[in-house]
Amino acid sequence: MAEYIPFEKLSADAKAEYEELQAKLKDGALTPKDRMAIPQQEMPTDEPKARARKMSEVALGYTVEQAVVEANRCLQCKNAPCMQGCPVSVPIPDFIAHVAKGEFKEAVDVIKTTNLLPAICGRVCPQEKQCQGSCTVGKTYKNAEKAVSIGRLERFVADYERNNNLETTPAVAKETGKKVAIIGSGPSGLTVAADVRRAGHSVTVFEAFHKAGGVMVYGIPEFRLPKAIVAKEIDNLKAMGVEFRTNFLVGRTGTLPQLLKEQGYDAAFIGTGAGLPKFMKIDGENLIGVFSANEYLTRANLMKAYDREHADTPLYEAKHVVVCGGGNVAMDAARMAYRLGAEQVDIIYRRTRNEMPARKEEVAHAEEEGVNFRFLENPVNILGDETGHVRAVTALSYELGEPDASGRRSPVAIKGSEHEIECDAVIVALGNGSNPLMAKTTPGLDVDAKGHIVVDETGKTSIDGVWAGGDIVLGAATVILAMGEGRRAAAGINAYLAK
Repeated sequence: MAEYIPFEKLSADAKAEYEELQAKLKDGALTPKDRMAIPQQEMPTDEPKARARKMSEVALGYTVEQAVVEANRCLQCKNAPCMQGCPVSVPIPDFIAHVAKGEFKEAVDVIKTTNLLPAICGRVCPQEKQCQGSCTVGKTYKNAEKAVSIGRLERFVADYERNNNLETTPAVAKETGKKVAIIGSGPSGLTVAADVRRAGHSVTVFEAFHKAGGVMVYGIPEFRLPKAIVAKEIDNLKAMGVEFRTNFLVGRTGTLPQLLKEQGYDAAFIGTGAGLPKFMKIDGENLIGVFSANEYLTRANLMKAYDREHADTPLYEAKHVVVCGGGNVAMDAARMAYRLGAEQVDIIYRRTRNEMPARKEEVAHAEEEGVNFRFLENPVNILGDETGHVRAVTALSYELGEPDASGRRSPVAIKGSEHEIECDAVIVALGNGSNPLMAKTTPGLDVDAKGHIVVDETGKTSIDGVWAGGDIVLGAATVILAMGEGRRAAAGINAYLAK
């Protein structure tokens, strides 16, 4: 954990190192070897045991000095492999070059040519698997964790712009008279809204919940992504002229065919996400105290169950929480449990740490905060007491066998290894499926066996004038992948309307 230290409080040696770097940069004397020798800047974070009981953001962000030093680690590769790893093709070397010179507003303006949500992406995207996974510096070290910290720099410049009131509203082309309906206000929907509005089309975003933002509001916790940041990005879209209609569930409040035929929308984008939780299909999942991670996090994030005096939703009191799963959502649920009053939190995962799909940073933060990991175990049933409440989980122990189709070694149950884990709440975080509502209420909309909407290479569906993207097409994915889908669809919509 790195402690946040303002520049004026740095040691004399640290100040001298920073000033020497600036002098070399000014003289143009910083060689690739010099850049490779610059140590990676750690992200300052709040103290683990204190933050585990607070909803405030865990990662504190770079100082100006840290951002400049980290940016100077970039080798400015001619072939820009980092861009190839970015689903929305942010001009990464260009924005980092500005950061290295202290030109922070210019840096964020470069990012926003392809990504209008840098403060969000800088916080929650799995950069280590995308842009940073392709970084030459990381490859030279043979360690992706040593790559240039692209995500942290993206977050820094976005925060700098917002905190200094430097935001500028993107330019909008002359009004075309065309109307586009966006269904869902998650990352893919907001991306389409921005790109289509920039082309001069009228845009209305329909959101089922009472707040816009999709998974960024109801799924990702405050301590990872402050909701004020999401609200600010939505305000920016409103300033561009995008209209938001909340409490409008397409398929119930009104259908997609009605929007197109009766309300005069010329095109539509479906970005409803994958919000149907998956369960384990074991005995005891109907007991009081068993939650899907979706419900648990939505109550805490969107409905603020932790604010007991003002929240309209109840908070389930639990002292020992068991979370089933190994992805980022499982980490979010486990860490949220501490913030909602739990005294012990266990994550049960049937493989080992090496196979966990969650980001290493999120696993490390969970462990720092006291989450206990029970690897090579898996629940086989949930036990209840005489009142119908959870009292324990029966689990099996596992060992790893041969790799499965994804390359991860398959877990094999050890016979006779059944054991009980006492608990009073169970959170199931095994991913989500597609809600069938859209397909059921939209004749002619093709979906696959898993309920994902079928699209072509432009994101167009089987219905003329209708595109789709994000989790409803990909299955559960990341914010930035959903945004990439949105950019592709927006290009298709703009080309369609231009005809």
